[in-house]
Amino acid sequence: MSAWLVVALLALGATSGLLAGLFGIGGGIVMVPLMTTLLIAADVDPAVIMKVAIATSLTTILFTSAASVREHHRHGAVRWDVFRVMAPGIVVGAYGGAQFAASMRGHWLALLFAMFVVATATQVLLHRPRTLVVGEARPVLSRPLLLSGGVTVGALSALLGGGGGFATVPFLLRIGVPLRETVATSSACGLPIAVAGALGYMVAGWNTPLPGPSLGFVYLPAALLMALTSMLTAPLGARMSHRMPPVMLRNSFAALLYALAIMMFWKAWRYAA
Repeated sequence: MSAWLVVALLALGATSGLLAGLFGIGGGIVMVPLMTTLLIAADVDPAVIMKVAIATSLTTILFTSAASVREHHRHGAVRWDVFRVMAPGIVVGAYGGAQFAASMRGHWLALLFAMFVVATATQVLLHRPRTLVVGEARPVLSRPLLLSGGVTVGALSALLGGGGGFATVPFLLRIGVPLRETVATSSACGLPIAVAGALGYMVAGWNTPLPGPSLGFVYLPAALLMALTSMLTAPLGARMSHRMPPVMLRNSFAALLYALAIMMFWKAWRYAA
């Protein structure tokens, strides 16, 4: 692996970690589009680049989410009651989603990624939080709804290589969880997503040859380099999220998603050509 590629992966990890802490997105939604370009330089077979990028991203998210959630927990923002109900569904959905994604062609994965990110960005941008009046109780969250939401979040995250924030944030906002708690809880949900999703890609791609040490579709050199810097910057992003006005936080998140969707539409067209 060349020196410039090592530097690029370290920089990508640092950027992804910062955004993971800031928006609760796990970092994968940033890693996957940019990593596909870097993996070409690492001589990874173009036919499996999307799968390798997603699997490697999920592995890195395990470390990023752990670093981010510690900082959110310190601020008392993580809804552990929500996490405990969603986690089993997330594990089932993430493992199954990884197995399904491994059977898809790369350009279809890229197109699916771009379409879902556009829908998510629009939903986040148009969301208007309801303010509780004095004395009003917080909404009661249905366990079946949270469990089924966990399955959906896990499956989509494994398909698209994210830590779940692009699905968890809109879902929790829609059922009445405040934005800051949503971002913090989304970071926690990244842990079971990463474990189950990465394991699914390891099993599905076990006999796939890659130019370096790997576990299935997980390209270990890239995962280790990005995890190293993402763990350092994720707590910084988490601290920033507690200082930004909610409207700025929401609009910045939506703008980031739109930019990444444009990049992935272009990659989907390129892979299909």
